Amino acid sequence: MATDPPIASGVRRLVVIDDDRLFLDVFAANLTAGGFQPTCFDDAEAALAALRGGLPAAACVVDLDMPRLDGLGFLRALKAAGLALPVVFVTSHAAPMFEEAALGEGAVEFIDKSRGAAIILRRLDLVLRPRAGPAGGKIPDLRCGRLTLLVASRRALWLDREVPLSRTEFDVVHVLATASGRDVSYRKVYDAIKGEGFMAGQGEDGYRANVRATIKRIRRKFESVDAAFDALVAYPGFGYRWRDDG
Repeated sequence: MATDPPIASGVRRLVVIDDDRLFLDVFAANLTAGGFQPTCFDDAEAALAALRGGLPAAACVVDLDMPRLDGLGFLRALKAAGLALPVVFVTSHAAPMFEEAALGEGAVEFIDKSRGAAIILRRLDLVLRPRAGPAGGKIPDLRCGRLTLLVASRRALWLDREVPLSRTEFDVVHVLATASGRDVSYRKVYDAIKGEGFMAGQGEDGYRANVRATIKRIRRKFESVDAAFDALVAYPGFGYRWRDDG
């Protein structure tokens, strides 16, 4: 079943999927108040059919654990249908193993429902905000040795072969490659993942563990393209460095 409120001008369209109708109704109201245009579904298969039929959306916001077609199944089906929409998970199943699975499948963000509406809306705003350079100009593409970053489309090429990075992973690589040859702190990398100044978990490892997991995924994806990939170097106790060896 879908709920589609009247469309206002200047808002960003989202497809929102959650089998919890109470949460869905409250969340939709928060999204609308935050400047988004949600079209809500309590069934992922119905949402997928609507998107295949041409329903416009800037992104999909999806629960993880749902009957019939769960969140990961929806993400895989969306990609199989050739629908290149960013997918954000908003779920109460926030254990690291679930986050790792979702981001590994290509989700652009994974948010614990318990963080509350204000945090969720901020994360969605950061995910969907257009990337701009100084004075609103376009950020130029970046070439760094064997790496090419096509910034407008968030595509990464290594040895002219595409690396399947999520949007967040692309942003991390962009931060590291922009500072090629210099050490980048854990906090700076975390800012690329969650947004500058985002409140991390308790203690240092509240964000360092998140950074390490993201770097691990990025390495695996580059290694899937080039088994000899060695451009991403750890600086123990501080952060990481992108090595430009030309």
